[in-house]
Amino acid sequence: MQSRGGGTRRVAILAFDGVTMIDVAGPADVFSHAARLGAAYEVTVVSPDGADVVTSTGLTLHVARAAAECGPVHTVLVPGAYGMVDRPFDAALVHAVGHLVQGAERVASVCTGSFLLAELGLLDGRRATTHWRQTDVFARRYRRVLVQPDAIYVRDGHILTSAGVSSGVDLSLAMVENDHGPTLAADVAEAMVVFMQRPGALSQFSAPSRRHVGRDDPLRPLLDAIAADPAGDYTVPSMAAVAAVSTRQLTRLFHDAVGTTPARYVETVRLENAQSLLQRGHTVGAAAAKSGFGSAETLRRVFTSRFGVSPSAYRDRPHPVPPSHAASPE
Repeated sequence: MQSRGGGTRRVAILAFDGVTMIDVAGPADVFSHAARLGAAYEVTVVSPDGADVVTSTGLTLHVARAAAECGPVHTVLVPGAYGMVDRPFDAALVHAVGHLVQGAERVASVCTGSFLLAELGLLDGRRATTHWRQTDVFARRYRRVLVQPDAIYVRDGHILTSAGVSSGVDLSLAMVENDHGPTLAADVAEAMVVFMQRPGALSQFSAPSRRHVGRDDPLRPLLDAIAADPAGDYTVPSMAAVAAVSTRQLTRLFHDAVGTTPARYVETVRLENAQSLLQRGHTVGAAAAKSGFGSAETLRRVFTSRFGVSPSAYRDRPHPVPPSHAASPE
């Protein structure tokens, strides 16, 4: 099968014992759907020694071959695993990554897979991200990496790194879009019932993160209120009053529970709301007013700074749009 944008792209996904299942399955599904829609991708799952692996779910994942037997590939994808950064990396695993990336045109990681790239020095002097719970460890351990703590994914040259869990799907959709254009990427997202292709600069600390804050947490009523009415007046003192805590405690609670500042969280919720409105065809001015940015100029400035694209350009690109009553996917 000929690719819409050239020859077949071989994608090697490295699996190993304990690997997070969705870090492998999500990207594999994206490329497989793209292939069914006319893009020539060949996905191969490999392991350090060629043996099948037991994933984080306890399921056994069939592996095609050892990394050393994989041959030349276009794209290498390195997933993560729960707890993998808390112990020394297996030498065979690091060696497998090193072998795979030799000659690859594109290298990508999901979640803590970025630690393996950094271990080999591949991220020195580059911008990169990882799961938000591990960004502090990432920055301390690899001081030459320019850590982007809240990005969904980061592209720096031919290397892409992404945050945790579902961000592997966002990352893979971005690669498909880069290879074959936004229409095919949108078709893949629609087929997978992934309603929104999130730009890489979108914060990991999205509005749905409130789901991970307990109902009895003092932040929960505030996060629910912000999600319900992004255009509300959310100064730090007013938010502290809703949460019934001091402003200093509010800042600490946001850092501990959500991983960002109160102001950054509000901005992120507003940006997500603006994205949804733009996807449904609202003007930039209307999206700005409804999402709490006030003016079209303010939305343009913040939107372009975060996403690297203007609101109007984002609105005009193809998007699979969910029904108005659908919940935001995570």
